[in-house]
Amino acid sequence: MTHLLMDKRLMMEWTVESDHHDLLLRDFIGLKGISKRGLTAIKYNGGGIFLNGEEATVRRQVQSGDVISIFFPPETRSSSLISEDTNLQVLYEDKWLIAVNKPAGMNTIPSRSAPSGSLANALAGYYDHHQIEAGIHIATRLDKDTSGVVLAAKYAHIHHLLSEMQKKNGITREYHAIAEGQVIENEGTIDQPISRDPSSIITRLVDLKGQRAVTHYRKIGSGQDHTLLALTLETGRTHQIRVHTSWLGHPLAGDDLYGGSCKFITRQALHCHRLTLEHPITNQRLDIISEVPDDINQLMKETGMNG
Repeated sequence: MTHLLMDKRLMMEWTVESDHHDLLLRDFIGLKGISKRGLTAIKYNGGGIFLNGEEATVRRQVQSGDVISIFFPPETRSSSLISEDTNLQVLYEDKWLIAVNKPAGMNTIPSRSAPSGSLANALAGYYDHHQIEAGIHIATRLDKDTSGVVLAAKYAHIHHLLSEMQKKNGITREYHAIAEGQVIENEGTIDQPISRDPSSIITRLVDLKGQRAVTHYRKIGSGQDHTLLALTLETGRTHQIRVHTSWLGHPLAGDDLYGGSCKFITRQALHCHRLTLEHPITNQRLDIISEVPDDINQLMKETGMNG
């Protein structure tokens, strides 16, 4: 398989192998991870499908040795997305992906009530400053007051591939968090369903009628009244770590929404420290790390934590 970037379009190319001989072009494309929605976009939004250099319909049969070329539609950015030139810390970047360090207090995407100041706004500014002609497709979101690694795709098709990887737990995020109290077990798993709190439009709670939620944790440090945890998720429910640690009896420091104290820190002490995945195009293993920020380091010092 080859892959090129031409203007603002992504192009991917494959040579048909013998085990795909006589497949319909539509079915061959499906095997390469292109969704029906993506195929529709290719057809109607400025893309193209080529068989041995000639434009072809998806009803054509492919033969061993044929060369299939797919041109994806040009990437466009929403006219409502405000470009902002900020001091964005890029942790990893290539032709297809970009991973950045999101500070606490920053929304991942803009909203009607907050159209500026988000990570997407900052990415737009970064693209403009570096003359990058690509899209902004956030693949791993974080709560406003959670810091750390956020991964974005530069092309809609790459975002689709990342989404499919996430469904199969192909992207691992390790969080570091400071929980209040002494967590007794050195490691454990919280397997408790989560649903919306009927009395709030924001909070979630453990509820037997909710969606399954699984969080794995291990102790990596401790102080007199706090525990430093490393956590990974099998599921991605809203506020999952915050809800689960609170249910465990150890809310996160600074997380007053779920019972934590703001004595030492004014936001939940939660940081996405590491993101690991197999690159959807190159198959290279990526291990992207964001160091724990100053406010959490300060909390550790003030509470006498080791780790």
